[in-house]
Amino acid sequence: QVQLVESGGGLVQAGGSLTLSCLASGNTFSIGTMAWFRHAPGKEREFVGAISRSGLGSYYTDSVKGRFTISRDNAKNTVSLQTKSLKPEDTAVYYCAATIKYDLSPGRSYYQYWGQGTQVTVSS
Repeated sequence: QVQLVESGGGLVQAGGSLTLSCLASGNTFSIGTMAWFRHAPGKEREFVGAISRSGLGSYYTDSVKGRFTISRDNAKNTVSLQTKSLKPEDTAVYYCAATIKYDLSPGRSYYQYWGQGTQVTVSS
């Protein structure tokens, strides 16, 4: 089993930035791809981006390309989501996810492990 704990959410003004972090514990050696999703009120949980096990590959949804960057430190069992130029529509609960597989998939069902989420609120 793998446990994921997110941190770093908060309230920020439009145009601002935040860095979210996710700490993995448990059987971390089994983790392949890691990803971030978000869930805004009244919407489906949405894929934000994913990063390969090596950290050399990444994939983002179009709405965050150029504004969000995912990185990971396997030695520290952490994955981060750096955000900038935040918009009110980025307001959501952000979830860290992990899978034992290695593709950069945007599908929710691809990920076996999920954190509890951290709230990001962007004010206009």
